[in-house]
Amino acid sequence: MAEKIYLAVDMGASSGRHVVGRFDGSRLALEEVYRFENGPVEVAGTLYWDLLAQWSEVKAGMRAAGGRDGGRVTSVGVDTWGVDFGLLGRDDVLLGNPVHYRDRRTDGMMDRAFSMVPRREVFEHTGLQFMQFNTLYQLLAMKLAHSPLLEMAETFLMMPDLFHWMMTGQKCNEFTDATTTQFFHPLQGDWATELLDRFELPTDILGRIVPPGTDLGPLRGGLAEETGLSAARVILPGTHDTASAVMAVPAASRPGERPDWCYISLGTWALMGVESPDPVVNQQVMDLNFTNEGGVGDTYRLLKNITGLWIVQECRRVWNLSGRDWDWEDLNRLTAAAPSLASFIDPDAHEFLAPQDMPAAIRDFTRRTGQPVPGDEGAVLRCGLESIAMKFRHVLGMCEQLVGGRIETIHIVGGGTRNRLLCQAAADACGRRVVAGPVEATATGNVMMQAVAAGDVGSIAEAREVIRASFPMEEFEPRNTAAWDEAYGRFLKLLEA
Repeated sequence: MAEKIYLAVDMGASSGRHVVGRFDGSRLALEEVYRFENGPVEVAGTLYWDLLAQWSEVKAGMRAAGGRDGGRVTSVGVDTWGVDFGLLGRDDVLLGNPVHYRDRRTDGMMDRAFSMVPRREVFEHTGLQFMQFNTLYQLLAMKLAHSPLLEMAETFLMMPDLFHWMMTGQKCNEFTDATTTQFFHPLQGDWATELLDRFELPTDILGRIVPPGTDLGPLRGGLAEETGLSAARVILPGTHDTASAVMAVPAASRPGERPDWCYISLGTWALMGVESPDPVVNQQVMDLNFTNEGGVGDTYRLLKNITGLWIVQECRRVWNLSGRDWDWEDLNRLTAAAPSLASFIDPDAHEFLAPQDMPAAIRDFTRRTGQPVPGDEGAVLRCGLESIAMKFRHVLGMCEQLVGGRIETIHIVGGGTRNRLLCQAAADACGRRVVAGPVEATATGNVMMQAVAAGDVGSIAEAREVIRASFPMEEFEPRNTAAWDEAYGRFLKLLEA
C-alpha cells in the first residue's frame, strides 16, 4: 500500500507533543515534529489550565506537520488526560479556563458527596475508582460554590472534546474520556443521569457519546488553510491518553482464553490493570477501589490509578528551583548508588498529591513511620521509585484476584519505560517478567486507532501485531526476590497503618 500519514496530538499534564505516524502497510514509524511545555497556572489561589495557550501550541504543531507533509496527512486526533473539562455557554461562548484536577476545590468533596448519595450507590451507577479529582466532585464543588459558570453552561466538553470542537465545530463526548467522569453508567452505556439528578447537577449540558474511531469531518476551513493540513479529517482516537496507551500494548491473546498479562501505562501517573470485554461492577471491584474505564474496540480497562513518576518529577523540580540544575542522567546515577530497600512511602497517600516540597514530604513520611530517613537526593529517589514498584506488587495481587488466575507478564508502556531502574524494580518486587515498550505508547495507540478507522489496519489485534513488528521492547527478569519479599512485609504495614 502507499504510505499513509497520520498526526497524533498527544497532550500530557506536563508536556504536549505532535507525532506523525507513517504506515507502509506492515510497519509504523513515528516522528515527533513539535513539543511544548504544559502545566497549571495559579491565579488567586486557583489552579487553571491555560486553554488558549494550549490551543496556540496545538495549532503551531499542526503547522509544523503541515509544513512537512501538507496535504498528505490523512487525519489528526487528540488525546489528553482525563477528568478535566470546559463549559460552553450560549452561542458556544467559552466560559473561562478549565480548572486543573490538582486544584484544592475538591478537598473534602467526596465526604460531602457521600452525605448526599451513599458511596455504594455512586459505585453502582458508575463502577469507577473513588478519587477526589473525578469530574463528579469537580462539578459538585462548583454547584456548592454557586458557580455562575455552571449556571450559564449549555455544553459540557472534556479536554480532548474541547480541542476537537475547536478543530471542527463538532460537539460530542468521546467514550473513553467520558468514562473517567464518575457519572457514566458502564452497564447502561450512557450518562448516569439518575445519579446526577440526585446531586441536583445539570444533565442537559451533556452531549452525545461517540466511540473511538468516529470521523468528525474536515478541519474548519480557516484552520485547514492556516496549518496546511488541507486533506486531514479529524478522527477520534481513544481520547483518554491511557486508552490510547493500552491500545499500544504489544500483547497477543488467543480468542477465548483468559489473558495472562496486565499492563502499566507509566508516566506522571501509573495506570495498572487488565483489559476486559465487559465492565465489572461488583462488591469486590468496589472494595479494591478499581475502576472501569472505557477502552478501544468495545473493551473496558479494569484498572487502578497509582501515583507514578510524579513523585520523582516533583523532587527534581524542587531541587532545581533551589539552583541544583540536576538532569535525569545525574539523578539516575545517584539513585543507582543509593542503598536499596531502606525506606518506603505510600505513593498514594494524600500528602503526596500536591506538596510544596516533595523531598521534604518523603522525609517527613519516613520519619513519622519510624523508618530510616533518606539523606541525599539518590536515597530520596530510591525510596520513591522502590515504593512505586511495591505498589505495583500490591495492585498485581488485586488484578489476579479479579481475573481469577496468575498473571505471568507485566507490560509497561509509555515514557516511564525509559526509567530502567523502575522497570527492573517492578520485576523484582512483583516476581514477574516485565516487557517494557513502546516508549511512545499513547501516540502509537492514537495513530493506530486512526489507521483502524480509515480501514488501513483491519482490527485492534492487527494493530498490535504492527506495533510488535515496529518497535523495540526490553525485557526484565526478577532478581533478588527474597529480599524484596521481606521488604514487602514492611511496605504492607505502612498501607495498613
